[in-house]
Amino acid sequence: MSLSDHRKIIDAIDDELLALLDARAKAAETIGAIKREAGAATLHDPEREERVLSRLEAAAAGRFPKRAVRAVFREVISACLSLEQPVAVTFLGPEGTFSHMAARSAFGLAARYREAMTIEGVFDAVRTGDAAYGVVPIENSTEGSVTATADALLESDLLVRNELVLEVAHALLVRAGTTLGAIERVYSHPQPIGQCRVWLAKNLPRVQIVHTSSTAAAAREALADEHGAAIASRLAAETMGGLDVLREGIHDRAENATRFLVIAKTDAPRTGKDKTTLAFSVKDGRGSLRGVLGVFDDAGLNLTKIESRPSRQKRWDYVFLADVEGHREDEPVAKAIAELQARCEMVKVLGSYPRQELA
Repeated sequence: MSLSDHRKIIDAIDDELLALLDARAKAAETIGAIKREAGAATLHDPEREERVLSRLEAAAAGRFPKRAVRAVFREVISACLSLEQPVAVTFLGPEGTFSHMAARSAFGLAARYREAMTIEGVFDAVRTGDAAYGVVPIENSTEGSVTATADALLESDLLVRNELVLEVAHALLVRAGTTLGAIERVYSHPQPIGQCRVWLAKNLPRVQIVHTSSTAAAAREALADEHGAAIASRLAAETMGGLDVLREGIHDRAENATRFLVIAKTDAPRTGKDKTTLAFSVKDGRGSLRGVLGVFDDAGLNLTKIESRPSRQKRWDYVFLADVEGHREDEPVAKAIAELQARCEMVKVLGSYPRQELA
């Protein structure tokens, strides 16, 4: 068979795929109509989506790359949903940030995206109903927690609905024709700066470091500065236009990743593979914290993370945030929460949601 013959086969397969996609869209519209007749407040069912994606990913055994299955079907699901009820999602903007990338990874290209310039703005958009979901960073594998997100969770009534981990690959963006030796200023958010500090010390030891509100804002600054550069994502260069990628992979640790949270007015139903985030404050006294931590151990629970934040109520008063394996409806978790409420001055469940394995 000739090259032309093989291309005709590809064309025929593409036509068949297009017909199947149309059939899937019609089936999705029918399901949407049934949900509306039943009085469903929303057509979006993120837990059902995850089950579909996991099943397809597990079933993939042919030549099509297994890692691409989830990405392809994420877009198929997103496009089908957009025909009936596009999902409104707010992220920490502007476009081109890693939060934007995380949001697209979670909800697909067909969702209706709205950027917020601050983490508090993301929470406000969900709280007021301008968006059904918000996407915010919570911690980086190199630089640790994003304190603004932790504080917003403590002060808000919104809950964590999901989590996702995005591998973070930083690039050095410059105006066309700018060389490494011509750079005098490097713009970026403090987190990426920290994640690239060794590379900067080695390759640009004398440049001025300028902090910005986001990596996308850094790209804008670099675009306006003939001697400037930005640490940002490749997506920021593509979104902005007028910037070239001078260096890729400039982060100091190859395993650099950021964990993002999806926030909503309700958390997720029990899946059997969940995580619960709690906040609590202990009564002042010797051994108080040790006694509280013993509650988790007595319940046989795995405490995967704990950190403290200022309570903002009085000086030197702290609130602890903890991640524990299990759903708040699981008996051991529910029992531990009840015990904490008896021992602590304050206990707040910040959400139960599907647990993602962190590499």
